[in-house]
Amino acid sequence: MYITQTTSSSKSGKPYFCTLLRESYRQGGVVKNHTIANLSHCKPEEIEAIRLALEHKENLAELGSIEDSIRLQEGLSVGAVWTVYTIAKRLGIEKALGIERAGRLALWQVIARTIDQGSRLSAVRLAQTHAGCDILGMSRGFDENDLYDNLGWLAEHQEQIELSLFRTRGKGKEKPNELFLYDVTSSYFEGVCNALADWGYNRDGKKGKKQVVVGLLCDDAGDPVSVEVFRGNTSDVKTFARQIAKVADRFGCKRVTMVGDRGMIKSAQIQQLKETEGFHYITALTKPQIETLIQKGVVQLSWFDEKICEVESDGVRYVLRRNPQRVEDLKRSRQDKHASVSRLLGKKNGYLAEHPRAKVDIAQRDVTSKIVQLKLDGWLKVVTADRELRLQEDREALEEASQLDGCYVVKSDLPREYANAQTIHDRYKDLALVEKAFRTSKTVHLEMRPWYVHKETNTRGHALVVMLAYLIARYLRQAWEALDLTVEEGLNQLTTLCATQILVKDEVRCNQIPVPRELSQNLLKAADIHLPTALPCLGARVVTRKKLTERRVKH
Repeated sequence: MYITQTTSSSKSGKPYFCTLLRESYRQGGVVKNHTIANLSHCKPEEIEAIRLALEHKENLAELGSIEDSIRLQEGLSVGAVWTVYTIAKRLGIEKALGIERAGRLALWQVIARTIDQGSRLSAVRLAQTHAGCDILGMSRGFDENDLYDNLGWLAEHQEQIELSLFRTRGKGKEKPNELFLYDVTSSYFEGVCNALADWGYNRDGKKGKKQVVVGLLCDDAGDPVSVEVFRGNTSDVKTFARQIAKVADRFGCKRVTMVGDRGMIKSAQIQQLKETEGFHYITALTKPQIETLIQKGVVQLSWFDEKICEVESDGVRYVLRRNPQRVEDLKRSRQDKHASVSRLLGKKNGYLAEHPRAKVDIAQRDVTSKIVQLKLDGWLKVVTADRELRLQEDREALEEASQLDGCYVVKSDLPREYANAQTIHDRYKDLALVEKAFRTSKTVHLEMRPWYVHKETNTRGHALVVMLAYLIARYLRQAWEALDLTVEEGLNQLTTLCATQILVKDEVRCNQIPVPRELSQNLLKAADIHLPTALPCLGARVVTRKKLTERRVKH
């Protein structure tokens, strides 16, 4: 007789560990197995007691001294991995990825990205100190090459994964999702060896760096539903058509409102939406477009107020508002810029006074360049009088330049029966949720950079991993908000919660979970996480092909 442990799954994709007491016998020269009992509901210590008895059945007297062979030692970290894994199940990420080996490797990449950002190599080393394999039910180990190959699998199955998540999120809702937020950003590379990297408009302000363009499509709650990576020289508007097709064909939505900023949804994109029945848009106007409306008499400057105002013309609805806070911000900005020019002018006048042979026109040119750089040349200029530079303001031009301060116009073709003016205004403001997702994914916690990938498929797979990790980080941020802890701080605390390994004759038999300390208990309670009493020890061997450099070893 012997004890064996297997991993099975339900239709929901949740893994179950099955422990069986079995015996082997021969029948007609063939070895067969027979299940005597199912021990799955027994406690780990009871299972180990039966295992020990079977091992020493020929000499049961040895069991009297077996206590001398039992040791306890600190095991792998379980708190952070179990928390992130539970949230991944709750959000439907585990179901979307599946329980096959490729799905398990992908889920580990998402968990590793949430806990500690880095390359595939760092994800392998993280698995050496965290009980990821035991929690995910992986009895076979992996290395960084497996994870790089897995990025290609993620890219290949991205459509199915995103569709599964979209359907999971839609369950329980009174009506299907009808509003999508879309925006793009860029992410630069330190190197040049990437299939999608190219020169383009760099939003990170990193001149001389190639980049990729990343488009993020979110639902009305701000949860990402799809991420797409484009070549670095792709303009924003060229990415929009693919999102329309994605929402209509992949997600099967019939009535949709696309929300995008003023640089995303232009006349060509509006025409594309009109060609798709039931599709509408919400966007904003640029300052020149607002000025054109005023000149045509469609809107009046006096209509801009803190309270929203709506105007309809030629089937298009315009929602007007003036933000008083923005008015004050722009006013202070002009004052700060004016002060910066004044300081430069003072330095130039001091230099001219101390150096009689210095040329006035050169000093004037430098101050004028500063004015143009700060975009004050519409109402501010520098003049000279007796080798002294002076600033001259055009008050009328300043008033004209500031009359639209804080004013913005939201534009939409959404029928009134679907949304009032306030709803259109608020939905456009929801684009801030996408911007927050970009900030979190790029720099704040998940650190999309550095990419550490070269192939196109790996680049797309990496972006998908970051998006899935963001879903988990967003959930934890909301759960831990009352505890005044960031996601990073909370996961760092849970990382200190380690299993206690039970060894019999230097062989690990069981991973028991100790009672967490108070702060860890508060974090688990806030996220509604329940720890198991014990974990199986599957003995997966996680290795790295690349060794630490000599320099890192020394330090």
